[in-house]
Amino acid sequence: MEKIIVIYHSQQYGNTKMLAESLAQGAREAGAEVSLINTNERRVSLEEFLSADGVAIGTPDYFSYVAGTVKTLFDDIYLWDQSGKPVKGKPAALFFSCGSGGKVEEPFESLAQRFFRQVGETAKGERPINNEAKRKCYELGKELVKSL
Repeated sequence: MEKIIVIYHSQQYGNTKMLAESLAQGAREAGAEVSLINTNERRVSLEEFLSADGVAIGTPDYFSYVAGTVKTLFDDIYLWDQSGKPVKGKPAALFFSCGSGGKVEEPFESLAQRFFRQVGETAKGERPINNEAKRKCYELGKELVKSL
């Protein structure tokens, strides 16, 4: 069974968490084992990262950039890569929540392309998160599993 790790930052309102849970549900229904990690609560370990066949990463749009804890994830991956760990090339799905802007998409995809093979289009959920945004993440979860 394929293993997916959904890594996201969510706090206060839980908008990005809603999207993460929808993506996870789609991945589970496509047959994957899924774990979720909120980077606002803890960091992802190298062992967790390496054990995943694919990843999904989610962030809120904070000042047109990724949340600090998501940036820390990318920094950790960079350091693991520099130390010779096999961290590059996993398939990854990207998603984010935002107010009305959504300018985080470009820097988010730029960071991700350094390490991952992006699956599908980056999913966007404007606040308040509606069923259409959840459905897009659900479908993205299924697409991520099919790409493995």
